[in-house]
Amino acid sequence: MSEIALTQYLLFGAMLFVIGLYGALTRRNAVIILLSIELMLMSANINLLAFGRYGGAVQMQNPDATLAHYVFAQSQMFALFNIAVAAAEVAVGLAILIAIYRLKETANVDAYDTLRR
Repeated sequence: MSEIALTQYLLFGAMLFVIGLYGALTRRNAVIILLSIELMLMSANINLLAFGRYGGAVQMQNPDATLAHYVFAQSQMFALFNIAVAAAEVAVGLAILIAIYRLKETANVDAYDTLRR
């Protein structure tokens, strides 16, 4: 069984980020834009965990194995923090979306010009 290389993780993360960026820039539905932002945040998580795994693998050649576990645990903590930020972003974004939807009765972001006036 072959091991997945770091470049494959990074390419997968880059593809997810580009798909999320495309969705955030081209779609007009606010829910789809929020989902696209979530895709971009999860691609950052994939990159964080891949760097932590392979950074820990480099450190495993050292006689001090605890340093390798620290590097991997640190990347996991960054990814968990990113997930918490993403959850907060979704909660606030959906609350704002529901409030504006009640006012405008549409999920189209072109109709959300309330702050311009």
